[in-house]
Amino acid sequence: MTTDFRVNFLVIGVQKAGTTALHDYLREHPDVALPDVKEVHYFDDESQDWNRPDHSAYHRRFAGPDRPARGEVTPIYVYWPNSLERIRRYNPDMRLVLILRDPVERAWSHWRMERGRGVETHDFSWCIREGRARLQAADPPGFHREFSYVERGFYGRQVERLFGLFPREQVLILTSGDLDADPAGVMARLSRFLGVGNPPPLAPRRAHVGAAIEGARLLPADVEHLRGLYREDDRKLRELTGVSFA
Repeated sequence: MTTDFRVNFLVIGVQKAGTTALHDYLREHPDVALPDVKEVHYFDDESQDWNRPDHSAYHRRFAGPDRPARGEVTPIYVYWPNSLERIRRYNPDMRLVLILRDPVERAWSHWRMERGRGVETHDFSWCIREGRARLQAADPPGFHREFSYVERGFYGRQVERLFGLFPREQVLILTSGDLDADPAGVMARLSRFLGVGNPPPLAPRRAHVGAAIEGARLLPADVEHLRGLYREDDRKLRELTGVSFA
């Protein structure tokens, strides 16, 4: 791995797919340096002058001991426009980790989180149908940090963009199901990808499991609707990665 850059790996997504648990496992690895927070939100920061970026403040987030693998976990990066392009300009040799979850389950979990936080006031059925129009009034149009329940699940198009910017050997695709079932195996695979030693023994964990929303349940009609929306995209994902949630 390159040592010319302060940061040499990123977990770029996806939200609600186990990135917090993955971050916690990485924090226990003696060869991995992480910043002072889980999600730095640097490459999706629209207040930066990306024509002449100053990375010094970003680098100061990594104030601990220098270790072979230095990275952070911000799961919006794979979704947010221009983030991947900024990452490539920062470090074209960056190692990128993408952990995926069934997009229907991901959308439902995302909605439960926003509803629980009081950000979302509409029911899930409306949000995944009429509510998608809200994104056109966002800045930038078509993208939204909170209401992107459906849009963040189009993994095929996101991976296609990712592979258009970075060589495939610099990208590791994981699934939340594998992380839940075999965290030690996933972390061993991730350690090899990052070029570091084996991780220490791990205690399985789950983080940020959403609380139930009173009176809310995932309806079969909503599942069917989302499966239809994702069908072609899932086919693209399978062609690109071999992963499918169909």
